[in-house]
Amino acid sequence: MSFHSGFVCILGRPNAGKSTLLNALVGEKLAIISPKPQTTRNRILGIINIPPQKGREAGQIVLIDTPGVHRSGSSLGRKMMAEVREALEGCELILLIVDAKRKWDSDDAFGLDLAKKGGTPVFLLLNKIDLLADKRDLLPLIAQFQSLHDFKEIVPISALKKKGLDELLQCVVKALPNGPRYFPEDQITDQPVRFMAAELIREHVLMQTHEEVPHAVSVVVEQFEEGPKLVRIAAVIYCERDGQKAILLGKGGQMLKKIGTSARLDIEKMVRTKVFLELFVKVQPGWRDSRQFVEELDWRRQLESIAGPPQK
Repeated sequence: MSFHSGFVCILGRPNAGKSTLLNALVGEKLAIISPKPQTTRNRILGIINIPPQKGREAGQIVLIDTPGVHRSGSSLGRKMMAEVREALEGCELILLIVDAKRKWDSDDAFGLDLAKKGGTPVFLLLNKIDLLADKRDLLPLIAQFQSLHDFKEIVPISALKKKGLDELLQCVVKALPNGPRYFPEDQITDQPVRFMAAELIREHVLMQTHEEVPHAVSVVVEQFEEGPKLVRIAAVIYCERDGQKAILLGKGGQMLKKIGTSARLDIEKMVRTKVFLELFVKVQPGWRDSRQFVEELDWRRQLESIAGPPQK
């Protein structure tokens, strides 16, 4: 039996359900989720192995979740869109995900234009169909989207309720070329655990704070020590203003303690052992507009820094 493999980019506007879809398809929490726009800031890779079964294609799908497509003004925004474009350049298939409950608008059109540029085949995923009051609305909706582009497939799904995902996986595998297994069968991502820990901390900041604070926050893990029975983590939550720092600390440090406790529990689930987590809050004025600071947030750059200069 032939083996299909390839890189598949998930593309869409903020809050379309990209990260929820990645997590649902992989079966593990690889990407943080919140209702706040621009939650995902980096490319996140998830690996799905499809075993050979009677009448079904076997293969390996390498999914790439991307930041929400938007017109960027800050250095952070430009870095996020650079992540999107890099993901698009190396993929064999694009999954353009749209919210079936929302009207098509300029942000969706911007995403479709990006998808069209490389000539890569595009699946259109109509997400959140569980929220449609009348499922008969799907047919005219599909007809409307068919007029926009020659999509290879149009697939109605609910990433949250995991509806239509088996059918989607089979369509994706069939659309990919014959190829090798790019990653070992037991690997589900290329992300280091320390980066995933930083993202879980940021997720709890997103859930506990409001207004401008979530957008003004980044998290860097400065210490990550793995022992046989305990993982020690020290992380810095960066914000842009003293007022934001006061919100993150809370009265008597209660907000920071709340964020730390809930994040620690999630990290313990991920690493499957006890965690000692220390959190600090620092003000870095205007970091979103600092190209150097934004570049240093990239976990690939952080790993290079930890490893030190290459040995001669």
